[in-house]
Amino acid sequence: MDEKEHLIEVLSGVRKAILTRNILSLKDLSNQTIHSASIYQDTDSIAIAVVVYAMSKIIERREHENFNGCEEFCDKSLKSIDKALAALQKDDKKKFSDSLNNITKSVNKLSGNLRRYIQDVMRKSSINKASKIYEHGISLEQTANLLGISLYELASYTGQKEFSDIEQNKSISVKDRIKLVEKMFEK
Repeated sequence: MDEKEHLIEVLSGVRKAILTRNILSLKDLSNQTIHSASIYQDTDSIAIAVVVYAMSKIIERREHENFNGCEEFCDKSLKSIDKALAALQKDDKKKFSDSLNNITKSVNKLSGNLRRYIQDVMRKSSINKASKIYEHGISLEQTANLLGISLYELASYTGQKEFSDIEQNKSISVKDRIKLVEKMFEK
């Protein structure tokens, strides 16, 4: 599957997940996009990952707190995703990028607490997704530059995070290490 097909599949899934308010699906789709964004270091894929993760957080919190204008923001975002999907299917890269940027721009048009809340969610989503890209082996500096966040923010976040759940980062016990060394010196 090429990258275009993957993005179409992801955006279609995002659309469905937003309509059904499936938070777990949104987070999973965001992580899938981060994997390919790490490979290609494509800013559009990164933007999708951040926006989708932020949408999951906004929908999740919307269920618990009543923010005026949140429903409208989600509807506008869904329309922008539809436009991005249509542009992607027509190979119109400019309209695709513009549609994704419209979601971020629409945050600035919100009022008061909702704007601050969604801006905060988007910022934290950027940092979270940056840490996921970093987990894929991209340097901290390069990752920070890709997402437009400070190296300090990213380093602070990744410094607090446990990476031991990543298979490559799991360490073997001292007992197993000794057995391994003993095996190496057996004749």
